[in-house]
Amino acid sequence: MNNLNDLKIWNKAVDLSVEIYNLTNEFPEIEKFGLINQMRRASVSIASNIAEGAGRNSKKEFKHFLAISHGSSYELLTQLQISFKLKFCKEDVFIELKTKIIEIQKMNFALQQKLITKD
Repeated sequence: MNNLNDLKIWNKAVDLSVEIYNLTNEFPEIEKFGLINQMRRASVSIASNIAEGAGRNSKKEFKHFLAISHGSSYELLTQLQISFKLKFCKEDVFIELKTKIIEIQKMNFALQQKLITKD
């Protein structure tokens, strides 16, 4: 079992979720059940799956939930790209959030590799 507060990737994922919620608050109301919902769910899934994996009893289970989290990060990156192309977010915000998502993806991959080598 891992202490979530010690997991830098989890803290970054939680912060990213908050930023996604703040961003989507500005989206058109018509997107309430479209991009807003999808982006919020994907961002929460990133942090939540890291947390669930960290709370499991084996490295294998942790890796499994990291893989799910990784997939959610790619979903969010796609949804962010779509929202940018629809002009729902400004370029500077898009670049900043994209950079943060990619950083979390790299951290996730590195953590998965670390867990593999510890088997």
